[in-house]
Amino acid sequence: MSRSTTSMPRPFRRMASILLASVCLIAALAGCSTAGKDAVAQGGTFDFVSPGGKTDIFYDPPSSRGTIGKLSGPDLMTDGKTTSVDDFPGQVVVINIWGQWCGPCRAEAPALEQVYEATRDKGVAFLGINVRDNQQDKAQDFVTDNNVGYPSIYDPSMRTLLALGGKFPTSVIPTTLVLDRQHRVAAVFLRSLLAEDLQPTVIRIAEEDQS
Repeated sequence: MSRSTTSMPRPFRRMASILLASVCLIAALAGCSTAGKDAVAQGGTFDFVSPGGKTDIFYDPPSSRGTIGKLSGPDLMTDGKTTSVDDFPGQVVVINIWGQWCGPCRAEAPALEQVYEATRDKGVAFLGINVRDNQQDKAQDFVTDNNVGYPSIYDPSMRTLLALGGKFPTSVIPTTLVLDRQHRVAAVFLRSLLAEDLQPTVIRIAEEDQS
């Protein structure tokens, strides 16, 4: 019959306690390791790299590009609706991260809409991600006032950006990403854009051979 730890001599009780603590620690570390692998899998294969601190970054050739994780969230303008990158299979997707409080975001809104209208017939979709706006109605007013024709995800806490990977600079607003037709990251712009900045890149990616 086994003896309880309370009936053991003190040195043995101490050794038993240490062994138990070690087992618990190993189990905890194993649990963290599993969670970490899940988090990486959910984040896709995209690894953000900005050589020399560049603000315009291109990932070529297409075969070298990484995919983002599952990116979806509540639709900004429609209660109860979920909007996702997966809503646009086989399309180039331009993702713009913005806030109505952001001056450069207001400045680039007409340019983004211009490129959206010019490229939508080429199989290009636009998706906004509204961040740090705790008052949803103000973000909705921004969309209405700027005649934005494409959908946005409402994400004041920026949780959807976890899909872009842990190294992605979420402090830079506005940011624009261009995903190719396989939803791999082809380009990242860490600045406010003009139509002439964005449109040639979008058209090039829409017309490229997806290999």
